[in-house]
Amino acid sequence: MSDGKKRRMSMLDSMAGAAPAAPMMANRALRSARDAVDTHRIWDLDPESITDDRSADRLDPEDVADLRSSIEAVGQTVPILVRRDPTRPDRYLLVYGRRRLEAVRGSQHVGKVRAMIAAMDDRAAVMAQASENTGRRDLSFIEKALFAQELLDTDFGTQAEVAEVLNLTKSAISMALSVSRGVGRDLASAIGPAHGIGRPRWEALAKDLQTDALPVPELIELAMHVRAHAAPDVADPSVAAFDAVSLRLRKALMVPTQRRDARKLPLGKDSALRLTRTKDGLRIDLQTKDQELADWLLEHAGPALEELHAHYKRR
Repeated sequence: MSDGKKRRMSMLDSMAGAAPAAPMMANRALRSARDAVDTHRIWDLDPESITDDRSADRLDPEDVADLRSSIEAVGQTVPILVRRDPTRPDRYLLVYGRRRLEAVRGSQHVGKVRAMIAAMDDRAAVMAQASENTGRRDLSFIEKALFAQELLDTDFGTQAEVAEVLNLTKSAISMALSVSRGVGRDLASAIGPAHGIGRPRWEALAKDLQTDALPVPELIELAMHVRAHAAPDVADPSVAAFDAVSLRLRKALMVPTQRRDARKLPLGKDSALRLTRTKDGLRIDLQTKDQELADWLLEHAGPALEELHAHYKRR
C-alpha cells in the first residue's frame, strides 16, 4: 500500500467519524462493502494474518482492554471487515474493526478473530471505512477539514467526491480546506479534534497565524503541553489546547508593532531563518528539512554570534 493510502487510512482511524445523518453516501458505501463480502460468510481468522498499516498507538488502551474483557466473556458479536491482500494470497488487509482486532490479538483466551472477507480495491476500502466511521461518531470541524485535505492531496477524487464522502457541500469543503491549510496539519493535530470549536473560530485562528506573530513550533509545543497536563475535570483537553493557542496568539498580536517586527531569511530551497522581535528581545528560529545544515549550524552558530556581537561592540 502506498504512503498516501496509508495516511488516508490512518486519518480515517484517528477521526471520530461523521454525524449519523450522513445518510446516502454512508449507506451506499457500506452496502457496497456488504455486497462484496465473500458469500456473506463469517470466517475465523488468525489475527496475525491480518495487516493493519495504521498505528495502534492511536487506540485507547483502556478502551481496548474493556472490549477484550467483553469478548472473552461473551464472545465477539460483531465481525471485523477485511479484504484479501493482492500481493500475498495467504494474508488480509484490515478495512475496519481495529479495536476488535487489537482486543483479540492481546487476548490469552481468544485465538481467532471473526471476520467478513470482502473483494474490494483501495478506493472502495477507503470509502467503506470512511462510511463506517462517519456513521458511528461525529467528526469535529477540523477533523473533517484535515480529512478532506488528506483525500485531495493523495488523489482520492475530486472536491465534489470528497464533499459527498463527508456529506458536505462543495462550498463547505472549500472553506474547510482553506482553514486546514492555514492552520497546518501539525498544529491542528497537536490541538486535537476540539469538538464544539466551529468554523468561525478556526478561521479566526488561521487568520491570526498569517501575521507570523509567533513561530508555529512554539504553538505546537503549547498545545501538546496543555493536552498532556489537563486537569481531570477538563471535559475536552483539545478544546483547552485550542483556547490556549488562540489566547497566546491574541496576546502576541497585542504587543506593540515595533516589537513584533519579523524578518524571514531564506536559506536555500528547504530552509529559512526567522528573526522576530519579542517583548524579551529577539527570537531566532530555523526551519529546515536539511538535517546536515541543522547540525552544522548547531556547531558553528555560537562562534558566529560571538563574532557578530564583537562587531556590534566595535561599531
